[in-house]
Amino acid sequence: MQITVNDEPREVHARTLGAILDELGYGKARVATALNGFFVPATQRSVKAVDEGAVLEILAPMQGG
Repeated sequence: MQITVNDEPREVHARTLGAILDELGYGKARVATALNGFFVPATQRSVKAVDEGAVLEILAPMQGG
């Protein structure tokens, strides 16, 4: 299915947010996610369905000071 990930069109096969993160290579990385503009906690990713055309934002924490 076609979705947008961080403003780029992507083709994915998975249907849940957790599986999509795995498919995109994020695996166990500590990231924040927003699906269609709404924050999705890590505890909900494995059950959060993603539909065709969804907009996914994946944010990694930044280090520095």
